[in-house]
Amino acid sequence: MARTRKASKPASTKAAKQKTRVSPIKWLRRWLFRLVFYPAVLFLLLIVLYRFVAPPTTIYIWQESSRLGGVDRIWTDADDIAPVMFRSVVAAEDANFCNHWGFDMNAIRDAIEDGGARGASTISQQVVKNTFLWHGRTYVRKALEALITPVMEAVWPKRRILEVYLNVAEFDEGVFGVQAAARRYFNTSAKDLTPTQAARLAAILPNPKDRSAASPSSFTRKRAASILDGAETIRRDGRAACFE
Repeated sequence: MARTRKASKPASTKAAKQKTRVSPIKWLRRWLFRLVFYPAVLFLLLIVLYRFVAPPTTIYIWQESSRLGGVDRIWTDADDIAPVMFRSVVAAEDANFCNHWGFDMNAIRDAIEDGGARGASTISQQVVKNTFLWHGRTYVRKALEALITPVMEAVWPKRRILEVYLNVAEFDEGVFGVQAAARRYFNTSAKDLTPTQAARLAAILPNPKDRSAASPSSFTRKRAASILDGAETIRRDGRAACFE
C-alpha cells in the first residue's frame, strides 16, 4: 500500500510566518514609541484646546472635590479680573514673567546656589502642574513639566497663562480661582478687587491653607505690603506689558 505524502507547506506561507514574527527589540521599540507618542499627542491637543476653552477641572481640584464633597470654583475671564490682581501674582511669584519662555534661568541658578532652599518654579510651570499634571515632588512629574512648559508658552499668550493660573490656583481649602477667593475673603468680585486686597490674595500663595487673606498674620501683612510695592514697580518699569 503506497504511503501518502504530507503536502509540504508552500514557501509563501513559511515566509509569511517569518514576517509575522517580531523580534523582542522591535516589539519593545514599538511599545516605547506608543507610550511616548500617544501621551504627547494628548497633551498637545489639550494645550491647544485650553488655549481657547476653560479647563473643566484639574486632577488636584477633582481630588479635593472628592475629599471635601465639593469645591467652590467659578471660572472668570481675564477681562473680569482686576488688572492689579495680575500684577500682584506676578510680583509675588514670578517678577520676570514677561521676560522668560517658561523657565527663569536666573532664579534656577540662585536656587541651586542656595542649595535648593528656595523655589524656582515660574507661573508657567505652576500652570502646567496645576492644569495638566498632579501635585507631588516626583521625577516623572518634573520631567513632564519641563517638557510641557515650553510648548504651552509657545501656544498660549502670557495673558492666557495668567488667566488660567488665577482660575485654577487654590486660595483656601476647597476654594479655587480668584473669583471664589474674592467672594470668600472680601465679599466682592475679582473685577472689583482693590490693590490691597489683590496683594493679600497673592500673599497667601502658594500656601493658602496656612495663611489667610481676611485675617492676615504679621508675616502675610509684610508680604502683602511688599507685593503691593512690587505690583506698582512692574507696572511702571514695563514688566507687565506682556499681559496688559
